[in-house]
Amino acid sequence: MTAAATRQDPSDPIAEQRACWSQTRRATVPAMEELLYLRHDVLDHGFVRVVDYMGDDAAIVQAARVSYGAGTKKARDDAGLIRYLMRHWHSTPFEMCELKLHVKLPVFVARQWIRHRTANVNEYSARYSILDREFYIPAPEQLAAQSTTNNQGRGELLEGEEAARVLDILRHDAARSYDNYESMLSQEGQRGLARELARMNLPTNIYTQWYWKVDLHNLFHFLRLRADAHAQYEIRVYADAICKIVAQWVPAAYAAFEDYRMNGTNLSGPALACLRRMLAGEEVTQDSSGMSAGEWREFSALLKTP
Repeated sequence: MTAAATRQDPSDPIAEQRACWSQTRRATVPAMEELLYLRHDVLDHGFVRVVDYMGDDAAIVQAARVSYGAGTKKARDDAGLIRYLMRHWHSTPFEMCELKLHVKLPVFVARQWIRHRTANVNEYSARYSILDREFYIPAPEQLAAQSTTNNQGRGELLEGEEAARVLDILRHDAARSYDNYESMLSQEGQRGLARELARMNLPTNIYTQWYWKVDLHNLFHFLRLRADAHAQYEIRVYADAICKIVAQWVPAAYAAFEDYRMNGTNLSGPALACLRRMLAGEEVTQDSSGMSAGEWREFSALLKTP
């Protein structure tokens, strides 16, 4: 299940802001102007949408050159500089661009996401408001057993009666916990339990929402980890949706990010030495490589060697 096409919910008060237009002298990106306030649906009830952004590819170049004025360099020169900055791990020029997102996501995904501490976050408060009866229930193709080789990953898919049993448990527990949540909040003839206490009964597959504002440098770091094939599916689909947004916002920077971070790799000193020996025609084994068994496995997988 991947992020759906963008859409606008006419009953959504935030989406109403798309009808408002403002004149500005700041740099704008036509593709991002079209994306403002539109929902990118993710999972069963979640979404990502752009609330605001600052900067573009030219802002990265301007920051790197400091005195650079718009129109004095050709686009291909700008793209070349951005690729140089990415290739050599420069950070501050990319920090000149910022993105603010409105995200609706399951609480357990939010707890993973919040580990990226380089963003500004403001989350929906269940102390002040009542959470909606919306829970993430995995699609059958996402129900998998614990991996036997990876302590934090999935293994083979659950099928048949076993999968049906798990889905039934998830739906039943979510419904029961929310029924009890509502019951505690409003006891007939009684005052009811405080919202800040009643919320502790809810499971972590209930949906929350937040505003998440981050600069492009730290956003790229988030995407490198969370859009990776080894990331948990439920956060990866959010990262994939954000990748599509960023590719339209800063296309030159995103292309460099794909080439040097997503599809590139870094080699350790011993790994680079082994590669040079192999290119010179020498047969190198794990025993003669100077690398640990784990590093040799990763190196071999990278080169697709036996």
